[in-house]
Amino acid sequence: MLIRKVSAWYKLPALFLYLWFDGLVSLYVISALFGLFQGGIVPMYAIIVREHFSPAETGTRLGIVLMATLIGMAVGGWLSGVIFDLTGSYRAAFLNGLAWNVLNGGIVIWLLLRPAPPRLAPA
Repeated sequence: MLIRKVSAWYKLPALFLYLWFDGLVSLYVISALFGLFQGGIVPMYAIIVREHFSPAETGTRLGIVLMATLIGMAVGGWLSGVIFDLTGSYRAAFLNGLAWNVLNGGIVIWLLLRPAPPRLAPA
C-alpha cells in the first residue's frame, strides 16, 4: 500500500535530471526513465481505486481518476509550451513540473499521516 502511494515520487528524479543535462543522448535516456516511472504509476490507479471504493463505484471512480490524469497531462504539456514561449527555455517548464510533483508529494504525505477513519464492525 505504501509503495503505491509513494510511487508518484519516482518521476521527481527524472524531472530533476532534465535541469542539468541538455544533450540529445541524455534527453533520450532521461525521457526513457521518466516514461518507465510514469508507466508504472498509471496501471496502479485501478488497484488503488478498488482498494478504497466498493465494486459498484469502482468503474465510475476509475473513470474520473483517469480523466483527471489525462487532463493534467494535456494541460501540463500545453503549459510547458506556453512557459517555453514566454521564457525561451525549458528550464522554467521543468521547474514548473517539479513544483507540481512537490505539491503531489505533499498531498501524499498528508494522506499517509492523517488518522484512519474508524471502521464499523460487521453486523
